[in-house]
Amino acid sequence: MSVLPQGKYAQCANGYRMHYLDVGEGPVVVFLHGSGPGASGHSNFKGNYPYLVERGYRCIVPDHIGYGFSDKPADVEYPLSFFTECIRQTLDVAGATRCALVGNSLGGAIALQFALDYPGMTEKLILMAPGGLNAKEEYFQMPGMQKMGQVFSSGQAVTPEVMKDLFATSLMHDPKHATDGLMAERMEIMKLMNSQVMATMKVPELTERLREIAAPVLGFWGLDERMMPESGIMKLAKNVPDIRLVLVSNCGHWVMVEHQDMFNRMSHDFLANG
Repeated sequence: MSVLPQGKYAQCANGYRMHYLDVGEGPVVVFLHGSGPGASGHSNFKGNYPYLVERGYRCIVPDHIGYGFSDKPADVEYPLSFFTECIRQTLDVAGATRCALVGNSLGGAIALQFALDYPGMTEKLILMAPGGLNAKEEYFQMPGMQKMGQVFSSGQAVTPEVMKDLFATSLMHDPKHATDGLMAERMEIMKLMNSQVMATMKVPELTERLREIAAPVLGFWGLDERMMPESGIMKLAKNVPDIRLVLVSNCGHWVMVEHQDMFNRMSHDFLANG
Protein backbone atom coordinates (compact mmCIF):
# COMPACT_ATOMS: atom_id res chain seq x y z
CA MET A 1 0.00 0.00 0.00
CA SER A 2 1.34 3.43 -0.94
CA VAL A 3 2.28 5.84 1.85
CA LEU A 4 1.79 8.72 -0.60
CA PRO A 5 -1.55 9.99 -1.93
CA GLN A 6 -2.29 9.50 -5.60
CA GLY A 7 -4.06 12.34 -7.35
CA LYS A 8 -4.69 13.10 -11.00
CA TYR A 9 -2.69 12.38 -14.14
CA ALA A 10 -2.17 14.86 -16.97
CA GLN A 11 -1.51 13.42 -20.42
CA CYS A 12 0.78 16.16 -21.71
CA ALA A 13 1.11 17.38 -25.28
CA ASN A 14 4.70 16.11 -25.36
CA GLY A 15 3.46 12.55 -24.78
CA TYR A 16 4.43 12.15 -21.13
CA ARG A 17 2.10 11.57 -18.19
CA MET A 18 2.45 13.82 -15.15
CA HIS A 19 1.04 13.08 -11.72
CA TYR A 20 -0.29 15.95 -9.63
CA LEU A 21 -2.46 16.66 -6.60
CA ASP A 22 -5.20 19.25 -7.15
CA VAL A 23 -6.99 20.36 -4.01
CA GLY A 24 -9.03 23.37 -2.96
CA GLU A 25 -10.72 26.17 -4.83
CA GLY A 26 -9.62 29.74 -5.49
CA PRO A 27 -6.48 31.43 -6.82
CA VAL A 28 -4.01 28.81 -8.07
CA VAL A 29 -0.75 28.11 -6.22
CA VAL A 30 1.63 25.58 -7.79
CA PHE A 31 4.17 23.82 -5.53
CA LEU A 32 7.39 22.72 -7.28
CA HIS A 33 9.51 20.25 -5.34
CA GLY A 34 13.28 19.85 -5.36
CA SER A 35 15.45 17.07 -6.69
CA GLY A 36 17.08 14.23 -4.79
CA PRO A 37 16.44 10.55 -4.15
CA GLY A 38 12.76 9.69 -3.82
CA ALA A 39 11.50 13.26 -4.26
CA SER A 40 7.82 13.99 -4.83
CA GLY A 41 5.48 16.94 -4.47
CA HIS A 42 3.47 15.69 -1.50
CA SER A 43 6.54 14.54 0.42
CA ASN A 44 8.12 17.99 0.11
CA PHE A 45 5.03 20.08 0.80
CA LYS A 46 2.58 18.05 2.87
CA GLY A 47 2.99 20.52 5.75
CA ASN A 48 2.36 23.55 3.54
CA TYR A 49 -0.25 23.23 0.81
CA PRO A 50 -3.11 22.18 3.16
CA TYR A 51 -2.60 25.48 5.04
CA LEU A 52 -3.35 27.43 1.86
CA VAL A 53 -6.24 25.17 0.86
CA GLU A 54 -7.88 25.99 4.20
CA ARG A 55 -7.50 29.70 3.38
CA GLY A 56 -9.18 29.66 0.01
CA TYR A 57 -6.53 28.63 -2.52
CA ARG A 58 -6.45 25.93 -5.16
CA CYS A 59 -3.14 24.10 -4.73
CA ILE A 60 -1.63 22.09 -7.57
CA VAL A 61 1.26 19.89 -6.43
CA PRO A 62 2.94 18.08 -9.34
CA ASP A 63 5.58 15.38 -9.29
CA HIS A 64 8.26 16.51 -11.75
CA ILE A 65 9.01 14.42 -14.79
CA GLY A 66 11.38 11.68 -13.60
CA TYR A 67 10.05 11.83 -10.02
CA GLY A 68 7.14 10.72 -7.87
CA PHE A 69 4.38 8.99 -9.81
CA SER A 70 5.07 10.93 -13.02
CA ASP A 71 6.66 9.28 -16.07
CA LYS A 72 10.37 8.54 -15.83
CA PRO A 73 11.68 8.23 -19.41
CA ALA A 74 15.12 6.63 -19.53
CA ASP A 75 15.84 7.61 -23.15
CA VAL A 76 15.87 11.41 -22.84
CA GLU A 77 17.99 14.04 -21.13
CA TYR A 78 16.59 16.31 -18.41
CA PRO A 79 17.48 19.97 -19.00
CA LEU A 80 15.66 22.69 -17.06
CA SER A 81 13.58 23.49 -20.15
CA PHE A 82 12.13 19.94 -20.11
CA PHE A 83 10.99 20.23 -16.49
CA THR A 84 9.47 23.64 -17.21
CA GLU A 85 7.69 22.44 -20.35
CA CYS A 86 6.14 19.53 -18.44
CA ILE A 87 4.85 21.85 -15.70
CA ARG A 88 3.34 24.21 -18.27
CA GLN A 89 1.61 21.35 -20.07
CA THR A 90 0.33 19.93 -16.77
CA LEU A 91 -1.20 23.31 -15.93
CA ASP A 92 -2.76 23.44 -19.38
CA VAL A 93 -4.50 20.11 -18.69
CA ALA A 94 -5.54 21.33 -15.24
CA GLY A 95 -7.03 24.49 -16.76
CA ALA A 96 -4.80 26.85 -14.77
CA THR A 97 -4.11 30.02 -16.77
CA ARG A 98 -2.54 32.15 -14.03
CA CYS A 99 -0.79 31.08 -10.84
CA ALA A 100 1.66 31.76 -8.08
CA LEU A 101 4.60 29.36 -7.97
CA VAL A 102 6.30 28.01 -4.84
CA GLY A 103 9.64 26.36 -5.56
CA ASN A 104 12.44 24.82 -3.50
CA SER A 105 15.91 23.96 -4.89
CA LEU A 106 15.37 22.49 -8.39
CA GLY A 107 11.74 23.59 -8.06
CA GLY A 108 12.96 27.14 -7.47
CA ALA A 109 14.96 27.05 -10.68
CA ILE A 110 11.90 25.72 -12.53
CA ALA A 111 9.80 28.52 -11.03
CA LEU A 112 12.33 31.12 -12.21
CA GLN A 113 12.46 29.63 -15.71
CA PHE A 114 8.66 29.43 -15.82
CA ALA A 115 8.39 33.12 -14.89
CA LEU A 116 10.84 34.00 -17.67
CA ASP A 117 9.10 31.82 -20.27
CA TYR A 118 5.49 32.55 -19.27
CA PRO A 119 5.35 35.96 -17.55
CA GLY A 120 1.67 36.33 -18.38
CA MET A 121 0.85 33.20 -16.37
CA THR A 122 3.06 34.04 -13.38
CA GLU A 123 1.46 36.09 -10.63
CA LYS A 124 3.99 35.72 -7.80
CA LEU A 125 6.99 33.56 -6.86
CA ILE A 126 7.92 32.09 -3.49
CA LEU A 127 11.46 30.69 -3.65
CA MET A 128 13.29 28.63 -1.03
CA ALA A 129 17.03 28.24 -1.73
CA PRO A 130 16.37 28.08 -5.47
CA GLY A 131 18.75 26.45 -7.92
CA GLY A 132 19.91 28.13 -11.11
CA LEU A 133 22.00 30.80 -9.37
CA ASN A 134 25.48 29.27 -9.64
CA ALA A 135 27.65 27.20 -11.93
CA LYS A 136 27.47 23.42 -11.51
CA GLU A 137 31.05 23.32 -10.19
CA GLU A 138 30.13 25.68 -7.34
CA TYR A 139 27.26 23.45 -6.23
CA PHE A 140 29.50 20.41 -6.03
CA GLN A 141 31.84 22.23 -3.67
CA MET A 142 29.06 22.35 -1.08
CA PRO A 143 29.31 19.74 1.72
CA GLY A 144 25.73 18.51 1.32
CA MET A 145 26.17 17.96 -2.41
CA GLN A 146 29.48 16.19 -1.81
CA LYS A 147 27.93 13.83 0.71
CA MET A 148 25.00 13.04 -1.60
CA GLY A 149 27.48 12.25 -4.38
CA GLN A 150 29.49 9.98 -2.09
CA VAL A 151 26.40 8.05 -0.98
CA PHE A 152 25.18 7.39 -4.49
CA SER A 153 28.56 6.64 -6.04
CA SER A 154 29.72 4.28 -3.29
CA GLY A 155 27.82 1.28 -4.58
CA GLN A 156 26.39 0.60 -1.11
CA ALA A 157 22.68 -0.06 -0.74
CA VAL A 158 20.72 3.08 0.11
CA THR A 159 18.77 1.87 3.13
CA PRO A 160 16.33 3.98 5.17
CA GLU A 161 19.15 4.43 7.70
CA VAL A 162 21.58 5.71 5.06
CA MET A 163 18.86 8.02 3.69
CA LYS A 164 18.05 9.36 7.16
CA ASP A 165 21.70 10.18 7.85
CA LEU A 166 22.00 11.93 4.49
CA PHE A 167 18.95 14.10 5.14
CA ALA A 168 19.85 14.85 8.74
CA THR A 169 23.40 15.97 7.93
CA SER A 170 22.97 17.55 4.49
CA LEU A 171 19.48 19.01 4.16
CA MET A 172 18.52 19.96 7.69
CA HIS A 173 19.78 22.01 10.60
CA ASP A 174 17.83 19.89 13.10
CA PRO A 175 17.95 16.12 12.42
CA LYS A 176 14.59 15.60 14.17
CA HIS A 177 12.91 16.49 10.87
CA ALA A 178 14.40 13.40 9.18
CA THR A 179 11.49 11.27 10.38
CA ASP A 180 10.79 7.61 9.69
CA GLY A 181 7.64 8.70 7.85
CA LEU A 182 9.64 10.95 5.52
CA MET A 183 12.09 8.12 4.86
CA ALA A 184 9.21 5.76 4.00
CA GLU A 185 7.88 8.29 1.47
CA ARG A 186 11.28 8.78 -0.13
CA MET A 187 12.12 5.06 -0.23
CA GLU A 188 8.80 4.28 -1.96
CA ILE A 189 9.55 6.68 -4.81
CA MET A 190 13.25 5.82 -4.99
CA LYS A 191 12.29 2.26 -5.90
CA LEU A 192 10.43 3.65 -8.94
CA MET A 193 13.18 6.00 -10.12
CA ASN A 194 15.93 5.37 -12.62
CA SER A 195 19.32 7.05 -12.74
CA GLN A 196 18.67 9.04 -15.92
CA VAL A 197 17.11 12.11 -14.33
CA MET A 198 19.96 12.67 -11.85
CA ALA A 199 22.65 11.78 -14.38
CA THR A 200 21.49 14.11 -17.18
CA MET A 201 19.90 17.03 -15.31
CA LYS A 202 21.18 20.37 -16.60
CA VAL A 203 20.28 23.60 -14.83
CA PRO A 204 21.81 26.72 -16.40
CA GLU A 205 22.83 29.71 -14.34
CA LEU A 206 19.98 32.21 -14.62
CA THR A 207 21.59 35.16 -12.81
CA GLU A 208 21.92 37.35 -15.91
CA ARG A 209 18.18 37.03 -16.58
CA LEU A 210 16.91 37.71 -13.04
CA ARG A 211 16.23 41.36 -13.89
CA GLU A 212 13.61 40.15 -16.36
CA ILE A 213 11.49 38.63 -13.58
CA ALA A 214 8.36 40.79 -13.57
CA ALA A 215 6.49 39.02 -10.77
CA PRO A 216 6.94 39.96 -7.10
CA VAL A 217 9.18 37.46 -5.27
CA LEU A 218 9.34 36.28 -1.66
CA GLY A 219 12.62 34.45 -1.03
CA PHE A 220 13.76 32.30 1.90
CA TRP A 221 17.32 31.21 2.65
CA GLY A 222 18.48 29.10 5.60
CA LEU A 223 21.69 30.26 7.25
CA ASP A 224 22.81 26.65 7.73
CA GLU A 225 22.42 25.91 4.02
CA ARG A 226 24.72 23.05 2.95
CA MET A 227 23.48 22.43 -0.60
CA MET A 228 23.46 25.87 -2.23
CA PRO A 229 26.35 28.39 -2.32
CA GLU A 230 25.72 31.44 -0.16
CA SER A 231 26.51 33.75 -3.07
CA GLY A 232 23.06 32.88 -4.42
CA ILE A 233 21.45 35.01 -1.70
CA MET A 234 23.00 38.23 -2.97
CA LYS A 235 22.42 37.32 -6.60
CA LEU A 236 18.71 37.14 -5.83
CA ALA A 237 18.74 40.28 -3.69
CA LYS A 238 20.64 42.46 -6.16
CA ASN A 239 19.07 41.32 -9.42
CA VAL A 240 15.37 40.51 -8.91
CA PRO A 241 13.51 43.84 -9.34
CA ASP A 242 10.78 43.19 -6.75
CA ILE A 243 11.95 40.89 -3.96
CA ARG A 244 11.54 40.46 -0.23
CA LEU A 245 14.25 38.14 1.12
CA VAL A 246 14.01 36.35 4.47
CA LEU A 247 17.17 34.90 6.06
CA VAL A 248 16.32 32.16 8.56
CA SER A 249 18.60 31.08 11.40
CA ASN A 250 18.65 27.45 12.61
CA CYS A 251 17.61 26.38 9.13
CA GLY A 252 19.11 24.27 6.37
CA HIS A 253 17.84 23.61 2.86
CA TRP A 254 14.18 22.97 3.78
CA VAL A 255 12.74 26.08 5.40
CA MET A 256 9.18 24.91 4.61
CA VAL A 257 9.80 21.82 6.79
CA GLU A 258 12.09 23.14 9.53
CA HIS A 259 10.12 26.36 10.05
CA GLN A 260 6.77 25.21 8.75
CA ASP A 261 4.50 27.57 10.72
CA MET A 262 6.53 30.69 9.96
CA PHE A 263 6.86 29.74 6.29
CA ASN A 264 3.12 29.10 5.97
CA ARG A 265 2.15 32.37 7.65
CA MET A 266 4.57 34.51 5.66
CA SER A 267 3.70 32.81 2.38
CA HIS A 268 -0.02 33.32 2.95
CA ASP A 269 0.49 36.97 3.85
CA PHE A 270 2.56 37.52 0.70
CA LEU A 271 -0.02 35.82 -1.50
CA ALA A 272 -2.95 37.65 0.09
CA ASN A 273 -1.46 41.08 0.67
CA GLY A 274 1.74 41.37 -1.37
